[in-house]
Amino acid sequence: MSTITATSTLPTAKPWSERWHRFRLRAGYSFAALLVITFTLYGFDYYLLDSTQRPFSPKHFVLRPSGSVGLGLGILGTFLFLGVFLYPIRKSSAWMRSRGNTRHWLDFHVLLGLAAPFIIAFHASFKFGGLAGMAFWIMAAVAASGVVGRYLYSQIPRRLNAAELSLQEAREEQSRLTEQLAEQKLFSAAWLRPLFRVPSEERIRSQAVVIVLLAMVWADIRRLYWVSRLRRLELGFWGQLTSLGGMLSSGNAELERVIGVARKQAVISQRMVFLSRSQQVFHLWHIVHKPFSYSFVVLALIHIGVVLLFGIK
Repeated sequence: MSTITATSTLPTAKPWSERWHRFRLRAGYSFAALLVITFTLYGFDYYLLDSTQRPFSPKHFVLRPSGSVGLGLGILGTFLFLGVFLYPIRKSSAWMRSRGNTRHWLDFHVLLGLAAPFIIAFHASFKFGGLAGMAFWIMAAVAASGVVGRYLYSQIPRRLNAAELSLQEAREEQSRLTEQLAEQKLFSAAWLRPLFRVPSEERIRSQAVVIVLLAMVWADIRRLYWVSRLRRLELGFWGQLTSLGGMLSSGNAELERVIGVARKQAVISQRMVFLSRSQQVFHLWHIVHKPFSYSFVVLALIHIGVVLLFGIK
């Protein structure tokens, strides 16, 4: 049995505001998923039709872009994407900065950015041509880059002073976790060693920024694999089955405490190695994300203006 104390490894209870935020976030994702599933099931046969066949479908006057439902989806999708800009506006507004938590705002920023392309795709009835099609693909690129940005937000500091502080704290935390791992009896050092394997700082500094980003993602994927392998070493057949081959929590408190410490140690080691390139990675992300966001707004406004000027068909 491990001698790791429960106070050092058991998670602390989340405050009410954090629980409420998680509830609202899950509700938002659930509602978006429900909309996608509903319109997929209802309009599946319509969306498979060729453009010349759609006018003969009884669903055409409902699901076409100017239909009773299609038009509403276009308006909803536009408002969702415009809501994405509340997060950057908040950065420049002292009043808005005092409202809520930055990470909470970012979570909903990502939610709106992911939901909007799906809603707009149903509005366009999956026909992406002309100016509107160009706007949609730009919006999809914004959503994809937003997912990358949220990943980076959770991985690396955004300011140099924060990075320096994080490095000092990380080294202290790493020493504490190393002591805890030395006390546990479940896994030998040889089994834990692959979990902590990361590229050297010299290698990371010499690589292109895009390669560094891919290396970060690959390191996270490797960590998932080795964590699942550690679980499989201790679990029997039934435990491996219920944990999906070690991908999910096993329910074994001692095993999960040790794995939690080891995983946290691995995450800290990874962040310390990639810290030197954090500013370049974020700079590259901003180069891709911001111009695409503004481009979509311009194209969307032109599309709306043309529709209003020449009428809706």
